[in-house]
Amino acid sequence: MRLPQPVDKLRIVMYPAAVLRKRCAPIKGFDDGLAELAQRMIALMHEARGVGLAAPQVGVSHRLFVCNATGQPDDDTVWVNPVLSDLEGSVEADEGCLSIPGVNVPKRRAARARLRGFDVHGRPSEATATELLARIWQHESDHLNGVLVIDGMSEAAELANRRAIKQLEADYATARR
Repeated sequence: MRLPQPVDKLRIVMYPAAVLRKRCAPIKGFDDGLAELAQRMIALMHEARGVGLAAPQVGVSHRLFVCNATGQPDDDTVWVNPVLSDLEGSVEADEGCLSIPGVNVPKRRAARARLRGFDVHGRPSEATATELLARIWQHESDHLNGVLVIDGMSEAAELANRRAIKQLEADYATARR
């Protein structure tokens, strides 16, 4: 896999970076580069105390995410070319995002989900989840389609998060100069 920079230089990309709005390309090859990327993403996710991280959040526009709903190292999971299905039920909870720090949005998600894809070695993988893990899968899958947690916010959520979003936009503009 070809990366925009060496894997050890990858960092979490902040809103409003354009890569966060792109629909990601499928991964076609399973190689050492993909495994290195996944391991770096897992490390970044844990460093940031997150539960999930999608490839565009590290500047890589490919269909890959990592997650861990428990915080236990044995529960780190890599999903390559994931496809959500069988979304059932509905539950609302506050969601944040490592690429949009300081923002929390009430978000309605399916209570149960099925996910199919591949592991980092190209082996087919399939699982069903509820509660937090189902929410993580949906959030990270949104990232792979260029959709952010702030999309479709209620007016109240927009008002509550306006200052944090404006600050992120200002910080991004300053960093680009």
